[in-house]
Amino acid sequence: MSKSVSHKLLQVYRRYLGQIAHLVALAPPAQLGARLSEDSFTGLQHFSIAQGYVLRAVYPALGREVPELPECHDVASLLARGAEVERHLEVLEPDDFDQSRDVEVTHIAGEAQVTQSACDFIDLYALPNFFFHLSMGYAILRTNGVSIGKGDFDGFHSYPNGFSFVTNAAGTV
Repeated sequence: MSKSVSHKLLQVYRRYLGQIAHLVALAPPAQLGARLSEDSFTGLQHFSIAQGYVLRAVYPALGREVPELPECHDVASLLARGAEVERHLEVLEPDDFDQSRDVEVTHIAGEAQVTQSACDFIDLYALPNFFFHLSMGYAILRTNGVSIGKGDFDGFHSYPNGFSFVTNAAGTV
């Protein structure tokens, strides 16, 4: 993996770790405990899993063991977990990624054992799983009445309060 690609990967993860913290700050604890369905994870669990995917992506791609993360039980522990993930990213240097193109990653996907090149592992497995869990956490909050929008997800978009593409108006949800 080239230095510029590794920098971009870490930049994406750092940005969206920050967006997780932002979304959690906007959500009452009850909404973080909600689920999309009876047999699915809670919003808090989805955000925690997304955080874990950052290290589950980067460290195996470097041929390293994934660092252990603290358990997550509430907002405070989720925020502490995010800070811990950041600390693990801060120690990485671009040179650490030089040999990653030669690394093969064998991992478990559900009940399947999969072996992929480090690049395929990140591009086709780890990043999509990170964004899946981030999106599910966002969807749970949104479905349960937390006033968030696309800008809260990505930190870029801005719309008037209550704007809806569906109704094409502001002031409606």
